[in-house]
Amino acid sequence: MSLSVESTAREMAAAVRSRAVSARELLDLHLERIAARNPELNAIVSIDEERARAAALLADEALAAGHEVGPLHGLPFAVKDTHRLAGWRTTYGSPTHAEHVADGDDLLVERIRGAGVVFVGKTNVPQFAAGSHTFNPVFGVTRNPVDPSRSAGGSSGGASCALAAGMVPLADGSDMGGSLRNPASFCGVVGMRPSLGRVPEWPLYNQWETTSVGGPMARNVDDLALLLSVLAGPDPRAPQALGDPGSAFAPPLGATLAAPLTGLRIAYAGDLGGTLVVDHEVSAVVRGAAERFAAAGAEVSEAHPDLAVADDTFRTLRAWHFQAKYGALLAEQPDAFKPSLAANIRAGESLTGADVARAYRQRTALSEEMRRFFERYDVLLLPTSQVPPFPVDQEYPATINGQEMPDYLAWMRSAWAITVTGCPAISVPAGTTAAGLPVGVQLVAPHGADRRLLEIAAGFEALA
Repeated sequence: MSLSVESTAREMAAAVRSRAVSARELLDLHLERIAARNPELNAIVSIDEERARAAALLADEALAAGHEVGPLHGLPFAVKDTHRLAGWRTTYGSPTHAEHVADGDDLLVERIRGAGVVFVGKTNVPQFAAGSHTFNPVFGVTRNPVDPSRSAGGSSGGASCALAAGMVPLADGSDMGGSLRNPASFCGVVGMRPSLGRVPEWPLYNQWETTSVGGPMARNVDDLALLLSVLAGPDPRAPQALGDPGSAFAPPLGATLAAPLTGLRIAYAGDLGGTLVVDHEVSAVVRGAAERFAAAGAEVSEAHPDLAVADDTFRTLRAWHFQAKYGALLAEQPDAFKPSLAANIRAGESLTGADVARAYRQRTALSEEMRRFFERYDVLLLPTSQVPPFPVDQEYPATINGQEMPDYLAWMRSAWAITVTGCPAISVPAGTTAAGLPVGVQLVAPHGADRRLLEIAAGFEALA
């Protein structure tokens, strides 16, 4: 079998399993691409070729000995640098942890390791994964693989860039305010925020804090489903995990895609009921996606859920979470934090129990609003990011269409307004700007309907 770094992850895994290509040969292909592109893009950090080659050899020996192997056996993999990978430098993009070496795996990494991957390094992140532009004082900035003068997004910016540039076939990430979705849109790959509880996480400082979730990224929807099959499923250490097995996502999506878009009820919300300021070129791409759905037989209506209380809900819970997790460290080392992150943490200092209780009441109301909304529609279509990739020397876009953004979070509302609903959401490539910059669209489905969302996303992907 002839493979390249642009081959699908499923093709690579099948080739290794059949021994048409060795894990060592596959690793060499990717190390060659990393050597060619990573010096400019800075997507993968803490690279360890020697350890990767040793792991690839063990992977080949396991196959030669006839051992049972996992679904990702022999695939090169780089873990997000906010996820612990035992024995590897894990910095969280922060000078406070610049030399930290993880003494164990996060549950998400444990599952990826168990699936048989060959670890090559970590993917770059903003400091403590705070922000949708990937830069930090430990490793520097990650650049967009389509146009290195532009941002790769964040916080899973290193992951999305590495995927798009062919350095790895799959990637993990996490998402609080859009960190799996925004960088996917910026780099032209697929990123999914699963339903709450779909991908269990452990250890956590607060097992009951549910704004952030782990999830998969890939270059196509079918490969993303493969990685989700590894990440998903219950675990006794994660009491809020959904009970469905991850194996539900393993079958190729093509097997269940018999005319999936005909009669599908699409709610098209180009600006989410006037609550989003969206770049004109992004709006055109999202509108074009709605037209493609309609041409494929879907019933497309302009409609949106009422997410007015999402603003206060997300901002309150985010500030509370940041202060609880990083407040003491900020007090000890105030100069180690970028100003925007320090401000986010300090915003939580004045919150009261009543504020947090209000946010959770509102989050409950948002969940109920989405339940009722999805009685009328099958999927919600809206922008993933309100802007295309912005210049790499900016922390965030200060204006959209000439309108000033009031703060750091305003330009990302299209993503974080969905976060607090608990629903699964996926960003799928949908077009480009006139300058060729990638633009993704966001598809949202009812809580728990992750497999159905993947089928719809794959159907849309096939229209391209």
